[in-house]
Amino acid sequence: FYTGFDSDNSSGDFSEANHKVAEMLDLDPHQSNRTGKHNGETEIQENGIKRHRTSLPAPMFSRSDFSVWSILKKCIGLELSKITMPIVFNEPLSFLQRITEYMEHIYLINKACSNADPLERMQAVAAFAVSAVASQWERTGKPFNPLLGETYELTREDLGFRFISEQVSHHPPISAFYSEGLNKDFIFHGSIYPKLKFWGKSIEAEPRGTITLELLKHHEAYTWTNPTCCVHNVIIGKLWLEQYGTVEIINHSTGDKCVLNFKPCGLFGKELHRVEGYIQDKNRKKLCVIYGKWTECLWCTDPTTYETHKKNEKRGGEQKKLKPSDDVIKSENDEADDMPEVQDTVQFIPGSKLLWRINCRPPNSSQMYNFTSFAVSLNELEEGMEAILAPTDCRLRPDIRNMENGNMDVASKEKERLEEKQRAARKERAKDEVEWHTRWFHQGTNPYTGTSDWLYSGGYFDRDFSDCPDIY
Repeated sequence: FYTGFDSDNSSGDFSEANHKVAEMLDLDPHQSNRTGKHNGETEIQENGIKRHRTSLPAPMFSRSDFSVWSILKKCIGLELSKITMPIVFNEPLSFLQRITEYMEHIYLINKACSNADPLERMQAVAAFAVSAVASQWERTGKPFNPLLGETYELTREDLGFRFISEQVSHHPPISAFYSEGLNKDFIFHGSIYPKLKFWGKSIEAEPRGTITLELLKHHEAYTWTNPTCCVHNVIIGKLWLEQYGTVEIINHSTGDKCVLNFKPCGLFGKELHRVEGYIQDKNRKKLCVIYGKWTECLWCTDPTTYETHKKNEKRGGEQKKLKPSDDVIKSENDEADDMPEVQDTVQFIPGSKLLWRINCRPPNSSQMYNFTSFAVSLNELEEGMEAILAPTDCRLRPDIRNMENGNMDVASKEKERLEEKQRAARKERAKDEVEWHTRWFHQGTNPYTGTSDWLYSGGYFDRDFSDCPDIY
């Protein structure tokens, strides 16, 4: 989750050119009789859909011999945007790629798009908003801060979307993104610039920036802001992460609102990872209650059933605890120093509907920075890709690439070189009194909230990269 630590790192119509790119990347879903390997390690299944890599080239580097305290002890209570961290505390992804992980549970957007009931659409959108932070569970490594002008694109025809992001500001570090359905059924966009602070034993990321989801068929737009994220035990003990704060999802077309409370862990960890909330209509009538854990699953039930269950709880009535047969994944939390011991999983209320569950991680996830299967594929650079990607794409960053390959010393030197190059470029612009101009996004006003936002300018997938900056 963290961004903003490194001293000098900042945080459409479908064109014929894009169709050619899909062909070059073997993304054509109509190629139905192909089998075997493609570009070395990427397999093509019989239905023509690519099978992405399932592991990183090298296992995670041990952090046991390094101390964060030597770096952070002078920074208590300060903004962390100018502090350089050793590369050993990173994970081999850029923050722009980390943002792309919002799309891991895109089936929830598809579900919302295809549903005729506005309440069920809001339920699916609420589940999507929660799922967007779920990949952070146990991800205590720091993604690389994007360089100013850095970009990342991802086209997944098997999942039905394409995605583009750009680092649009250096101080404060701001990342803007835009995604659209390949069937032109949704647009998902926003800008993110978390404010980070160090509080002695923990690092907190206060969310900034608006996230917007537009369901084009239904002429609906939803907006929200992510909860606050906090990593504990940064000095000693096992790192653990929690999300807390209130997330309000507003349907600007109907006036419906979903209020989700990400609860802080509290005494003895009773509330750890819990999410509770409700959906109300424009007249503030509660339509349903949502509950669960952002690390596990999300359920919904009607308000009357929920209130009856809560009253029985207070009277000491029996609670039905979820078992494997209850169609939910158990939490895999480990006990750790200074981490509340988690005794139970979600308390199931009979009659509830399952909205979402977290994806199982690959068996070797702990040796791969606790990446999900989706995250493992994000930095994959296939043969032929380099010729068609923007020269600013994250996949081409030499420090991230070397870290992924296990070349830590080279990665560290490349990181220092890129920081120095960015410093020099900034000084040169100041000397010549030249302002930085973003390439794919522009600053404007969110049409639904009326607040300042970074909006997609279009044109990226036409693939004219002639005026892209040289940042690597």
